[in-house]
Amino acid sequence: MNRYFIYLAYNGTRFCGWQRQPNGLSVQQRLEETLSVVLQQDLSVVGAGRTDAGVHARMMVAHFECSVLIADLLQLTTKLNRMLPEDMAVNKIVTVAENAHARFDALSRTYKYYVTDKKNPFDYEWICCMPLHNMDFNVMNEACTVLFDYSDFTSFSKLHTDVKTNYCRIDEAGWERDGDVWVFTIRADRFLRNMVRAIVGTLWDVGRGRITVEEFRRIIEAKDRCKAGMSVPAAGLALVDIEYPAHLFLNT
Repeated sequence: MNRYFIYLAYNGTRFCGWQRQPNGLSVQQRLEETLSVVLQQDLSVVGAGRTDAGVHARMMVAHFECSVLIADLLQLTTKLNRMLPEDMAVNKIVTVAENAHARFDALSRTYKYYVTDKKNPFDYEWICCMPLHNMDFNVMNEACTVLFDYSDFTSFSKLHTDVKTNYCRIDEAGWERDGDVWVFTIRADRFLRNMVRAIVGTLWDVGRGRITVEEFRRIIEAKDRCKAGMSVPAAGLALVDIEYPAHLFLNT
């Protein structure tokens, strides 16, 4: 069997998330169906993560195996893009080692959350629009530094998931302004279900003065999702980067 990494992007608005679901259209399902038709064999893909319903990906990576060697990966990319819907796009397909795993071999993942107070009919699917006049981003960035002191993020995890551990290593977290948009960037070795949206929602409580930075710290230490803030809307969240060790890639 020959193994490949497929790099794709998608607008998550109409999807029920990355993972196959019995009662909705998922990105994984649409990709598997299209790959199977083009390559004329039943194929399954394994994604680097599971974005929730409505969450976007500027870069998602998945791996698949094919019984034949694909001679022209650029041509395959072109064929897939012709058949996939307009809200999905394959950026590239690369050959990887036979044991390379899109999920378990990822060194880090980076998400961005976009928020603005300027209503725009052309970007509402990508950027959360809300009043920001009372939001203190400086104190929110102060709270972000607290995240580096901890590894157990149970307080920001969706309840009753099937993961074995709630431990993550956060390497980057902070807010920056880009014109009329504020962007929260967070990079970690792994993420829990709903984790980024829960962190952002709790940071908003800090920014509005509802809780202090020290109370933000105590929320993390409580390991109780009920102590943290609300989950912010999915529309502002996007997976933007995934890093892998160089040795996984062949012919590069």
